Amino acid sequence: MARKKISIIGAGNVGATCAHWAASKSLGDVVMLDIVEGMPQGKALDLSHAAAIECLDVKIAGANEYAATADSDVVIVTSGLARKPGMSRDDLLAANTKIVAEVAEKVAAASPEAVMIVVSNPLDAMVYVAAKASGLPTGRVVGQAGVLDTGRFRAFLAEAIGCSVADIQAMLLGGHGDDMVPLPRYTTVGGAPVTQLLPKETIDAIVARTRKAGGEIVGLLKTGSAYYAPAAASVQMAEAILLDRKRVLPCAGYCDREYNVGGYFVGVPCLLGAGGVEKIVELDLTAEEWAAFNTSVQHVKELVATVEKMLI
Repeated sequence: MARKKISIIGAGNVGATCAHWAASKSLGDVVMLDIVEGMPQGKALDLSHAAAIECLDVKIAGANEYAATADSDVVIVTSGLARKPGMSRDDLLAANTKIVAEVAEKVAAASPEAVMIVVSNPLDAMVYVAAKASGLPTGRVVGQAGVLDTGRFRAFLAEAIGCSVADIQAMLLGGHGDDMVPLPRYTTVGGAPVTQLLPKETIDAIVARTRKAGGEIVGLLKTGSAYYAPAAASVQMAEAILLDRKRVLPCAGYCDREYNVGGYFVGVPCLLGAGGVEKIVELDLTAEEWAAFNTSVQHVKELVATVEKMLI
């Protein structure tokens, strides 16, 4: 049986680390694409040598043309600019809207049957741009943010409890960062609600740290941002799709009637399988949780309204 094919658009820190994680799991052959000549080819060559050392029978290639990505099963989009000194938020949004729209269109032309995982920021707007520009079915376009955020949440909880992170299951809704809506009621440790193991003030402090975790990393690095965990989160989603694992993971999935969203990509529990987002899992929420979620959705709608004007 032919191996699966994973293409990664953007071979910077996140993209190259996605390639590393995907190869290490032997999920399939990997293509890294970037506009910088030689850079994806050099990283791919280095990774192919590492794969030989680890006895991983996967092919890893670098490219500057989309033809190399043709007939991919999954495409992970990491393209986009980081905010630079003097650049306004709107400037960044305009630049990344143009980049992601062009990438998504080319991805769909080369791999019309692929599932596209969007990692580019601002995530909730960029997954919308990718869906619109690509013309792919909404179930085959999904954004990565929730898996990263729950990973951070679980890491902090495991540290506070003193237990294995493997025993912690966490869930959250909404956007990335400040718009995140963690759900301690749906977070368990070995099946026990975390609310029975930690006091509310400790959970609240961990939630606050999780919301700011990306900024905490940026502050420590000084010149850069997180990439190991974002890449691991993206590849966990790719694995669920490529292996048809039917995993329920928090992702930016398309919701219409679900959660009364009305046609936007927002952070919700998604069942991921070979078809991409095969189902949106709807949770019963308290009035407080609904209020926080609706605030997050409203922010997404405002961002999309801005992006719509840029796409005209």
